[in-house]
Amino acid sequence: MKKVLLLALISVLLMGCQQGVVYDEFNSLPASGWDADSALLFEPIIADTMGGYEVQIIVRHTERYPYQNLWLFVDVKQDSLLLHRDTIESFLANERGEWYGAGMQLYELPLLYLENVALTAGQYTIAIRQGMREDQLRGITDVGLKVIKKP
Repeated sequence: MKKVLLLALISVLLMGCQQGVVYDEFNSLPASGWDADSALLFEPIIADTMGGYEVQIIVRHTERYPYQNLWLFVDVKQDSLLLHRDTIESFLANERGEWYGAGMQLYELPLLYLENVALTAGQYTIAIRQGMREDQLRGITDVGLKVIKKP
């Protein structure tokens, strides 16, 4: 009986952690590196237009990543109409080379891309490319996109 109650409690807690998440996907990158011409595509569908949303880009990387920062080019389209294009610089490590992300050997760092933004209903296409001026950027293993509905 105690095991059943414990499992039920854990299930409720795990569901609470994901409350408001309407989209959560990752694209894995090849071990050879992230090609400069390769765009990672994410296609969230937004149905609820009441309230605001938060959009995070999640970067997973290893200790093989050779830089402190990461430049990303982000295109946001809705129904093939380009809504906006952004260039984002994020820092994965401090000046002493200590990683900001959580983990050991594989680090995960959520980057706040959009905060409290109003989205219209429909399907979006978000394309993310690396902007580090390397043909094959090594050390990045996965890039994800999370869309969270704010209360």
